[in-house]
Formats: sequence, C-alpha cells, structure tokens
Amino acid sequence: MPIFAASFRSSGLMVAVAALALSTAPARADIMDSITSGFGLFGGGGEKYKTEITPDIPADTLYNQGLAKLKARDYEGAAKKFTDLEKTYPASEWARKGLLMTLFAQYEKPAYDDAVQTAQRYIGLYPNSSDTPYVYYLAGMSYYNQVPDVMRDQTSAEKALAIFQELTVKFPKSEYVADARYKMSVARDQLAAKEMQVGRFYLTRKNYPAAINRFHDVLGKYQTTRHTEEALYRLTEAYLAMGVTNEAQTAAAILGHNYPDSQWYKDAVALLKNDGLQPHEYTDSWLSKIGKTLHAI
Repeated sequence: MPIFAASFRSSGLMVAVAALALSTAPARADIMDSITSGFGLFGGGGEKYKTEITPDIPADTLYNQGLAKLKARDYEGAAKKFTDLEKTYPASEWARKGLLMTLFAQYEKPAYDDAVQTAQRYIGLYPNSSDTPYVYYLAGMSYYNQVPDVMRDQTSAEKALAIFQELTVKFPKSEYVADARYKMSVARDQLAAKEMQVGRFYLTRKNYPAAINRFHDVLGKYQTTRHTEEALYRLTEAYLAMGVTNEAQTAAAILGHNYPDSQWYKDAVALLKNDGLQPHEYTDSWLSKIGKTLHAI
C-alpha cells in the first residue's frame, strides 16, 4: 500500500532505518561441538569432535544487509537478517531495532499473521519506545488489510478496530492517530454493514426478534455509520410486522427527527400510514433512549 511506503519514511521509523552510528557490541566467539560423520563417539578411530569458531558479524553489517534486502524487495530475507540481529545482540538497542525492522519486513511481504505476532512481542518488550505507536499502527493495518467483504466473517475488522482504538487512547498525539481514526470509521462501517446484512436475512425469514437484535446493535455500537438510517427503518418494519406499533412509531419518529430528508424516513412514514399510524416517539421505549444519543451526534 502506498501509505506504508510513506510511513516507512516517517520520522519514527527513519530513526530505525538510518541510525547506524551505534557502537558495535563486543565481539564474541560461539563454540559449536559437532559429531563427526560415522558417530565418532563409538567409532574405532578419527576425531570425535570438530571445533568450529563462528565468526561474529558486526551489528551494523547485519543491519545494513537487512536494509539491502528490503531495498531489493526480498522481504523474507530481510526479516531473517533483522531476526539474526536481534538474536545476536540481545538486550541491546540493536535488538530493539532488529525486532522493529523484522515487523516492517513481515508487513511488507506481506506475512500479516507473523507481523501481528512480532508487533505483540515488541509492545511487550518496549511499551514506551518512540516507535511503539508505529508498531500498533502496523498491527492494526495487518488486520485491516485482511478485512473481507460483508458476506464473510468480520473478525479482522473487529481486531483492527480494537488495535486502532488502543493506539488512539495510549498515544493520542502520535502522527498515526489521524489515519487510525479514519480506518476505525471504515471498520465500524464494515461491521455495521455485516449486522445489517444478517438483520435483513432474518427479516426475509420473518424471524423478527433476531432481526431486531441486529438492528439494535447497529444503533448501539455503530450509530455514527451510514447504516443508522436504514436500521431505524428496518426496526419500523420489523416492529410493525410483529404488531408492536409503539416501537414502530418510535423508530420512525427518531428517524424523522435525525434524518428528515431521508428516503428511509419517507418510506417509514408510508409504511405506518398503511396501518393508519404516524411517527410518534414513546419516551418509555428503549429506542427513545438511543435516540437521545443520536441527537447529540
């Protein structure tokens, strides 16, 4: 996605990409004992063990190798280099940068499930680093990019919404908050659309209580979305079909109060008129209480 190319160049991540001035961690040698071919422990002759000295690779070399693979769009290879950096120089600033860049490479591949897991590790280890808001953002986008059409399960939309919400609460001044809020509105709209789709299905099956529950959720959870008008109309329709006229009239009245020029309101009025009714808000209705929150928006 183009936005993430821009995010990669953002000030937060540029620190991770460009800061190569850190001093290299002290060199060390890893001694590996390998059993010779033929399982020399029990053989008649030859060397039992072969000693190998694995040469150290300086931290900045590993880091630059990872950057080179990113530039070549070898995201899997880049993730491996940055993972090696984290493992080779644990409990260091290089380890933190390696983990951050592993996340970025996984996201760009894309390997979204891996990216989410890496983001969770980063947040657990470095909850207050300057790059943590970006980590939240990439985790949220990893779910957001997997949101399917409304006919399918919307778990990804729910998870994206939850992560973006956490980002906006914990880091309200972050440069990623504005886009996160926009993505939250899109995710809410998607979730509302799913509720509407299921509610309409129940209406066609004349399962009115189940349909009402779905439309109720749209008003209770996603009332700032474009689906609110239709939800109020469908409640008018469902309650009228059940013979619960006071709730049908209340739904139509709230629809008219908030969206007087809406076609959905005109349709609701016509629907009530067929039964000799008109919109009227009954203040003891649960819809009346929700209507007050709609008035405040």
